[in-house]
Amino acid sequence: MNVNYTFVYKANNNKNKPSITQRHTPRYTSRLLSECDIQTSIYDNDAEMKSVKETFDRQTSQRFEEYEERMKGKRQKRKEERDKDIQQIILKDKIEKSLSERVEKGCLKCGCGLGGVAAGVGIFGAIAVNEWTKAAMLVAAQKGIEVGMAKAIEKLGEIYGLIEFSYLPWAAEINGTNFLEQNSLVAIVNGVYNKCTDVEAAKGSLFCQAMEGLNKESGVIPVKVISEEAAKAARAARDAAKTTEAAQIELANATSTHLYSAIGYSVFAILIIVLVMVIIYLILRYRRKKKMNKKLQYTKLLNQ
Repeated sequence: MNVNYTFVYKANNNKNKPSITQRHTPRYTSRLLSECDIQTSIYDNDAEMKSVKETFDRQTSQRFEEYEERMKGKRQKRKEERDKDIQQIILKDKIEKSLSERVEKGCLKCGCGLGGVAAGVGIFGAIAVNEWTKAAMLVAAQKGIEVGMAKAIEKLGEIYGLIEFSYLPWAAEINGTNFLEQNSLVAIVNGVYNKCTDVEAAKGSLFCQAMEGLNKESGVIPVKVISEEAAKAARAARDAAKTTEAAQIELANATSTHLYSAIGYSVFAILIIVLVMVIIYLILRYRRKKKMNKKLQYTKLLNQ
């Protein structure tokens, strides 16, 4: 009885537990290599596989060599193009540099030349105008003398018809030194008056007849009368000479002022041109230095 109970109990207990017995076959075969298979291959002794590998290596090497040849040609072509571009850039840079330097030097030379011209115009122009002014003053004085002499002859000729007296060249005795002197003019008229008594033919002249008429008048002295008239003629000649000289001097001063102004404006215009040239020179020089600095920076970057 106990034995049967025990058998029945074990049977029921085993019925409730899952069976651990493998009842199916695996579908996939493991492909994991063991440690001893890592260094070996099943194709190492396969002749056909060795031929395929050799053919692949040969074709690959040949393609690499062909590729290297093509790349070498392309590299050479690119190098030639790069060298050509570099030469063109260098040539262009030299031309630009030469042109810039020429323009800079031209501006500088032009500025210096114009500066010298401005100085020359200012100095020599002022000297020339000064000398011209001196000459104009001399001309003004000479013009005053000429006008004064003409006025003296005119006023002396008005003394009792003296202009018609032809027995003595009294007008020729008036010069640039005595036309202002009262005594000299009085002496000239007295000389004519003396001819009225010395030369018989002169007594019929208008001047001599007037003097004879004055002698007949009581209280009238002909010499005194003609001396007073000669003094008036001297004053009139002096006034005419001074007026003419002053007018000529004023005209000369006005002309010299205009000349000085013209010289000043010319110098100012030249200085402005010089300033513009200097500014252009500085701008071109600054731009050229800036380009050179950029090129130096690029060269440093390329060398790095």
